[in-house]
Amino acid sequence: RFAGFAALPMQDPDAAITELTRCIKELGFKGTMVNGFSQVGDLNTVVYLDDPRYLSFWEKLEQLDVPLYLHPRDPLPSREPVYDGHPWFMGSAWAFAVETAIHSLRLMASGLFDRYPRLNVILGHLGEGLPYMIWRIDHRISQTPRGIPAKRKMADYLGNNFYLTVSGIFRTPALINAMLEVGSDRIMFSVDYPFEKTIEAVTWFDELHISERDRLKIGRTNAMALFKLGTTKAASR
Repeated sequence: RFAGFAALPMQDPDAAITELTRCIKELGFKGTMVNGFSQVGDLNTVVYLDDPRYLSFWEKLEQLDVPLYLHPRDPLPSREPVYDGHPWFMGSAWAFAVETAIHSLRLMASGLFDRYPRLNVILGHLGEGLPYMIWRIDHRISQTPRGIPAKRKMADYLGNNFYLTVSGIFRTPALINAMLEVGSDRIMFSVDYPFEKTIEAVTWFDELHISERDRLKIGRTNAMALFKLGTTKAASR
């Protein structure tokens, strides 16, 4: 009843490729989860996944046809002065979302999904605020592109190369906004335990005023398709 994500040594892209391949082909894992940027060399040297050194890794991920879950992390201490005196905004309250959203935008803007169009990245928390902001981001880039490598709008990548989960965002207007931006085919149910309580997530989801078709997709069949968990009929036995 459980399926695994691979934990990879992202400081070494070649080693990450080797371990990813082993986990998928030998262990039957369903993808990988990466906790944001990597620190390389020293604690203040960060590398994001849009760095060219990861192109071979992304190529292998597309070949294996499995998703990458981009999990949040706090910014480096050297980049935290904006939170000075306001520690309540660190972590899951705000800093996680900001860090993960800009990481996702870096992937989109770099042209990664033009090069590897079948890639799928999973974001929690209904996309870390991106569905709400994506029009504004695209509009401003269209006015001042500054040589952006991406060939399409950020909204196109968000809707075609990302899956969102409802983890930690049990708010109906936020879900409806995400459904309007990326479609119910690209959203999956999740809880965000231990930050959130399962009973609260389930109660909210069961009482949502959405179609039963969308509830089934978000609650079950989207994940089954993405993770290749078999048909609905087979899984229900």
